[in-house]
Amino acid sequence: MLGKLFNNEPDPREITNADAAKIYEEKGATFVDVREPEEWAEGHMPGAVHIPLGDLQRRANELPQDGDIITVCRSGGRSLNAVDILQRTGRPGAKSMAGGMIEWKKSGRAVE
Repeated sequence: MLGKLFNNEPDPREITNADAAKIYEEKGATFVDVREPEEWAEGHMPGAVHIPLGDLQRRANELPQDGDIITVCRSGGRSLNAVDILQRTGRPGAKSMAGGMIEWKKSGRAVE
């Protein structure tokens, strides 16, 4: 995030919402929603796995060790923290979906 603030370079832990949508359509990754239960209940991506950020370290073993993982939150902040946790647990390809569910919904993408 600091890279964006100071030199406009994209954060290497992030992918754009549009790129995440393409991967989602191709079923090319596990999407992990790290929002709180009440946020999840308000609407989430069909097929996403729900693991609140506070539980992620403890429950990381529920996620694939060798597949692509894209983390999702409301706006993209907590999902960056989730990427850090997942990378520490041996998932170096984890990425955060920039713009989170706010951008996902604004783009008219599927929500349940």
